[in-house]
Amino acid sequence: MAKRRKNGLYDGVSAELSALMRTGWADTERHGLEADEQAPYAAARRAALSALFPGERLVIPSGNLKTRSNDDTYPFRPYTGYVHMTGDQARDGALVLEPRADGGHDAYCYQLPRDSRDNDEFWIGYTAELWMGRRRSLAESEIVLGLPCRDVRTIAEDLAAASSEVPTRIVRGHDPALEAAVTTDEDRDYELEEALSDLRLVKDDWEIGEMRKAVDSTVRGFTDCVSELSRAVATSERWIEGTFFRRARLEGNALGYGSICAAGEHATIMHWTDNDGPVRPGELLLLDAGVETNSLYTADVTRTLPISGTFNDVQRTVYDAVYEAQEAGIAAVKPGARYRDFHEASQRSMTAKLVEWGFIEGPVDRAYELGLQRRFTMAGTGHMLGLDVHDCAHARNEEYVDGLLEPGMVLTVEPGLYFQPDDLTVPEEWRGIGVRIEDDLVVTENGNENLSAGLPRSSAEVEAWMAEFAG
Repeated sequence: MAKRRKNGLYDGVSAELSALMRTGWADTERHGLEADEQAPYAAARRAALSALFPGERLVIPSGNLKTRSNDDTYPFRPYTGYVHMTGDQARDGALVLEPRADGGHDAYCYQLPRDSRDNDEFWIGYTAELWMGRRRSLAESEIVLGLPCRDVRTIAEDLAAASSEVPTRIVRGHDPALEAAVTTDEDRDYELEEALSDLRLVKDDWEIGEMRKAVDSTVRGFTDCVSELSRAVATSERWIEGTFFRRARLEGNALGYGSICAAGEHATIMHWTDNDGPVRPGELLLLDAGVETNSLYTADVTRTLPISGTFNDVQRTVYDAVYEAQEAGIAAVKPGARYRDFHEASQRSMTAKLVEWGFIEGPVDRAYELGLQRRFTMAGTGHMLGLDVHDCAHARNEEYVDGLLEPGMVLTVEPGLYFQPDDLTVPEEWRGIGVRIEDDLVVTENGNENLSAGLPRSSAEVEAWMAEFAG
């Protein structure tokens, strides 16, 4: 029975209304569909996952809606591992890999089917299509996804009926009801989540194409923001936030993460997302934003802009130091290099500047060994990028932070220097200055390609760009 809304205006549904609602509807099954272009790539990813867990049942939920307030929910975004393995974005679903005797797996995608018009579920149920929008039928999904699809309402029963002698793993934290339907070991379950992250470290050709789309849209979004900078000066950081969001929704699904539109001393706050402060001439604007494509791959780019169009002497000194550090980091991104190399190259460069300026005690090697630069650099110099802005977060250390770079890896290089407004260890004119420059790189056979090279990086290039586009 459908859950009734408290304080609703109608007491119930008459038999006559129910009969009226069930009749007179056209057949809307879609014909002539083709497999999604991602389908063969997703199949290859499932095969790679299958090879890691022979003889084991794997359950990967898509996730459920989360309540924002009362009966209003947050926009749904499926679990990243589910998207990567299926190319699908349905909620309340799951991918099940059932082991075969030959060591491989049969894959089944469980989804909510279309609502039947033979009862009232399509217009008054919790998942009612008349309220929530049309879903694909299971037959349609089988064609689009290229794998068998089943009714998710039977998944608990199917799993209970499956052999109890087959060990099962499930990705936890996305579907409590599904977790309750299986008997698993939490530590072994985490190994499945690690494997799903590991398999995203190297992007296939299709994924790199999606990353290009995300970055190209992001470049246009940054240009939009520069073009409307004068309106932000007249309003607040929110104008910048809204301007970029418009581009993200126009060309993609949404934002890849909450935009950081940090003017003035807000630029010293690593994750400033309130975006409610003033935008004042003479100060800097740190804009960190990324468009998420309709396939859910995201860019992550940062530029720090002089709101007046030109840097003052101190701002330029800090900016040029960060640029020099980024150049050192980018040069270290190449196949066979350690993942940590680009971080260390950038951090050492900034450490040398901080020693030169007298803000930390040298020599440089000692200061770096002690991590003294972290007072002003705060964070690492980058991260993996893909379906998540901090992609592959659960990958094994030996494959990620302690691993080697390979062609097809996509990562950010984003050094920054942040001088807090209340930091008495630096001259007053330095306080409240925050600068970060961030680009998205793909590791190639011979080095790297800067996907976000369409945006200027050096201080002179930024000033010329703003002179051309700033409104």
